Amino acid sequence: MSQKKYTVASVVPRLGTFLDTVLNSGRFNLKYQVLEGETRHPDFENPDIVVKFTGQDVDLLLENKAELLLALEQLSMEVLHMPLEEHSLLCFDANDYRMLRIEELRVSAMTAADRVRRTGSPFRFNPMNSRERRIIHLALRNERDLRSESAGVGPGRMVVIYPANMPTLPESAFAVAAPPRRSGGPPRRGGPPSRGGGPRRRG
Repeated sequence: MSQKKYTVASVVPRLGTFLDTVLNSGRFNLKYQVLEGETRHPDFENPDIVVKFTGQDVDLLLENKAELLLALEQLSMEVLHMPLEEHSLLCFDANDYRMLRIEELRVSAMTAADRVRRTGSPFRFNPMNSRERRIIHLALRNERDLRSESAGVGPGRMVVIYPANMPTLPESAFAVAAPPRRSGGPPRRGGPPSRGGGPRRRG
């Protein structure tokens, strides 16, 4: 068994201080536990550390596809100075959201694969973060008649499934327009920044 790079003892001092500050400042009714990583879906995620949230405000963390939960996770990675290739070693969860989301993404990947086989045309997923893109890539890794690639940049980065023999479309085909400005207010905020990475993709 390989030794874990991150342990509860090594991350709690910085991570606990950060989370306590955010939760207290935001007056969130939330508690959290920092636990050694679980392997409920070892083919898709095998984190060293899992942070589980409970409390009356858990629903706030999970609104808009867990936007706040994922933002806290991303900011915590920055606090811990985790390099890009190690982001999958930290996982934030509440109400088993991550387990359910993995299954949802796996089913979506297989459904999209069937569509590509049936139509012979590529399928483009909506933009998603690097962890979710990785799950899509892994779900399709044994489909020899197809391939999955990541395309786009920043928050618009997405997974595209191609027939194995189809050329890759130019990046310009996947440009995502910026959200419109709201009248009389600042630009609309986006979700946590997406990151590159993931097997069986280009770029």
